[in-house]
Amino acid sequence: VKGLSFHPKRPWILASLHSGVIQLWDYRMGTLIDRFDEHDGPVRGVHFHKSQPLFVSGGDDYKIKVWNYKLRRCLFTLLGHLDYIRTVQFHQEYPWIVSASDDQTIRIWNWQSRTCISVLTGHNHYVMCASFHVKED
Repeated sequence: VKGLSFHPKRPWILASLHSGVIQLWDYRMGTLIDRFDEHDGPVRGVHFHKSQPLFVSGGDDYKIKVWNYKLRRCLFTLLGHLDYIRTVQFHQEYPWIVSASDDQTIRIWNWQSRTCISVLTGHNHYVMCASFHVKED
């Protein structure tokens, strides 16, 4: 298991695996609800959206994928990182995703327009983690 995300309301957890599979579990029942398998290689980061039936994933294939778990499919892929993606996270309020990568950048994406809106540089090694501040932008 490379990444985990708890659903904000339901007793669900996403587990992203080294095999490239993302599993959706009901942790109260201990049952596998669904599996999502479109990444090539390990998936290191996953995160549920706070209010919509979405989650985001990022992996060693340099891809960020936005999924609708009700439709049971990937909606689109965001491309731009040049190395493994370590973490991905939805913003609490705005239609943004932050991603951290071994390409030494942090990127901010607008998932509604499906565009990269900022590339943060300056690191001289892998960026292992990035997240939005809970209150301040």
